[in-house]
Amino acid sequence: MSAAFRKAAKARQRPHRERAQPAARTKLGLLEKKKDYRLRAHDYHKKQNALRALQKKALDKNPDEFYFKMIRAEVKDGVHVIKQQKDEITPEQVKLMRTQDIKYVEMKRVAEAKKIERLKAELHLLDAAGSGPRRHLFFVDTEREVQEFDIAAHLDTVPELVDRVYNRPTIATLQKETVKGPTDPVHLKKLAQQRKNQYDLLRQRIEREKAMFVISQKIQTRKDLLDKTHKVKVKKETTTGPAIYKFKFQRKR
Repeated sequence: MSAAFRKAAKARQRPHRERAQPAARTKLGLLEKKKDYRLRAHDYHKKQNALRALQKKALDKNPDEFYFKMIRAEVKDGVHVIKQQKDEITPEQVKLMRTQDIKYVEMKRVAEAKKIERLKAELHLLDAAGSGPRRHLFFVDTEREVQEFDIAAHLDTVPELVDRVYNRPTIATLQKETVKGPTDPVHLKKLAQQRKNQYDLLRQRIEREKAMFVISQKIQTRKDLLDKTHKVKVKKETTTGPAIYKFKFQRKR
């Protein structure tokens, strides 16, 4: 047989391909193939190891062992479900607990409000950082007066003190008395930083007091919802306020 004939015969041969397992029969296990013995052996040993582990666990189990999930769980449709415990609190007890919560939050809010008042009394809200721009209006009669207007002369003070919105002494006061307080720029910068920190603390306390007020309102709303009276929600709850409900009017004796 010539080499050309052998080459032509080899080209006419079709490669052998094993039949693939249909998807509908994958649940029945591995298809019997020539090269599936390793997969079947691996699957067999895996199942045998699982059975041995379960047998060992059953032998080692303490017959007196107990834990609460044995009585708190049940099997439904082959799935373990934990039983929901019934609330052992009456509606009256829930209302009382909500009342105690409101009292505690209100107590903390009042304490925060007192601290805010003390800080305001110390700072007098002078030169607050982050406050809106201040405007001091002066009225004149003519355009010439506007162009020649001198703020320092009008306020009767020195030009260095014009930018101050508080503690601005007049020229007569400066002639009678000496300037009191620190004048060193380093010391003044330190005092300004301390004042800024105090205003930051005041701002934080005001925000905390507002948040506590919103919390107390939301707790009160949830407490009112325990009533069986028919109600309709008018407004949804937000981060800055509780939900608003409209209750049906009931005439009481």
